[in-house]
Formats: sequence, C-alpha cells, structure tokens
Amino acid sequence: MNETVRGTVEMSAAMAILGTIGWFVVLSGQPIMDVVFWRCAFGALTLLIICAGLGLLRNRLSLRIIGIAALGGVAIVFNWLLLFSAFSRASISIATAVYNTQPFMLVGFGALFFAERLSLTKLTWLTIAFAGMVLIVQSAPDAGPNAGMAGTDYFTGIVMALGAAFFWAVAAIVTKKLKGTPPHLIALIQVCVGVVMLAPFANLSRLPADAWSWTMLATLGIVHTGLMYILMYGAIQKLPTHLQGSLSFIYPVVAILVDVVAFGHRLHLSQVVGATAILIAAAGMNLGWTLWKGKPPVASPHPIK
Repeated sequence: MNETVRGTVEMSAAMAILGTIGWFVVLSGQPIMDVVFWRCAFGALTLLIICAGLGLLRNRLSLRIIGIAALGGVAIVFNWLLLFSAFSRASISIATAVYNTQPFMLVGFGALFFAERLSLTKLTWLTIAFAGMVLIVQSAPDAGPNAGMAGTDYFTGIVMALGAAFFWAVAAIVTKKLKGTPPHLIALIQVCVGVVMLAPFANLSRLPADAWSWTMLATLGIVHTGLMYILMYGAIQKLPTHLQGSLSFIYPVVAILVDVVAFGHRLHLSQVVGATAILIAAAGMNLGWTLWKGKPPVASPHPIK
C-alpha cells in the first residue's frame, strides 16, 4: 500500500470517527461539562501511552512551547463545550453544518491580525456561507405550544456552534506557532489542560453509575481523541493539502447521516439548502476553488536566484 492510499484510508477513518461523536455525546446521558472532562481525562491517558511509545516524552519542552500549547488547549476545551452543547439544541446535523464555518473564521483572523488580503473569490464564498446561515436561522421550530422556547433554544444552539468554530480557529492560529513540535505531544498538553480546567466544575462526587455511560465516555476519550489524532496526524504527513481538505468533508456527511439514522432527525428544505451552501462554501475555501479569473501575475524584473 503506497503512502497516498494509506493516508487516504487513515484520513477517511479519522473523519468517519469524528462524524459519530455527536451520537456518543448524546447517548452518554451526562452533563456536557462532565462529558468534556472525561473526554480529556481518557484522552490524556491514551495520548500519554502513545507519546511514551513513540519516545516523544524524551523531548525537552520549553516553557514557551508548553505555554502556547496550553493556550490552544483552553480554546479547544471551549470549542468542545460549545459544540457538544449545540447538539441538543440545534440538532447534530445543523450544529455540524454551522461548525464548518471554521475556514471563514480563519480568513477573518488572517485579515484582522496578519493583513492578509481578502480576494473576490473568498468574499464570494463568505457571502454564500452567510446566505446558508440566514436560511438555517430562519428555520427555527415554529409549531406547537412550546414554539417560542424551541425557537430560542434552536437559535442558542446555532450561536454555540458558531462559538465553537471561533475557538477552533483560535486554536488553529495558536498551533501554527508550534511548528516542529510533535502534534501528538501538543494534543497531550491540550487535553491535560482540559482536565485541570474542568476538574473543579465536573461532578466528580456523583460519578456515572452504569457501565453504558462509562463506555460512551471512554470511547470519546480513547477512540474519538487518541485514535482519531493518530489517524489524522498520520494522514496529514502522507497527503497533499488539497486531498486532506476534500476528505475532511466526510466528517459533516457522516454526522448528518448519524443524526438521520440514529435519531430520526429530518432537515427542512431550507435547512438542507442552508447546510449545503455552508459546506460547499467551506469546500471552496479549503480546496481553493476559483470563481473569478484574476489578473495574471506580473513577472518580476529581478528574478529570485
């Protein structure tokens, strides 16, 4: 099996695993704060074993690297808290679609803090994604005696999913400062930060009493964190960027299928159109699809040698 094929299999498996995360979060039956705490705890144990096996713990980490990774860990924890909370409010399908506005958050950061130019194509993709968001927001439940509360909860779920995308973009920007640091080690530091952050707020005095809940929580930490990171980072080392970007859309597709099959959730037509618009715009942004022909680059009078 050549490197590209192996990387494709690894990335596909990682994204498929990630797509089922909402199912495990909902079926755990635990408060979101506890779910994220135990994901971090089981994930930390798994990644500690992995890093030790790979000999990464022998690397001497500077306080700068630990500090930057920890900052990214704080963003990741808020990312998980908001996204998991959005599942029960806006549904797994809608929360996942809205969460895929991540590329636009990164573009915004690039324009604000790194003076990166917004091209006409990027602005067009942003406009399409915004139109999709408008369609989704306007599709709040409006039937039944509790319609007002349902609509408010739905809107809150969308805002939470957007917040999760924002913190993912923050974590991505921070992680760029750690180029050269083994990614498994960065992930270990981040989940350890999560354990420390959430320990005071988790219900450690009232632990889950049934094996089912523990199985769900352990799977979130071991499979959706430890194994998923191994597969994803292994794939990233083998695949070109455009192929990584295209395979990443297995995640929202699987999440929507899980929502339909496992929970019987059906999207309204406007929600389908809105979610599709967001995912197409995100794909266009990630994969560099060009909508408008730009001017050909002007040849430099002083070629670089």
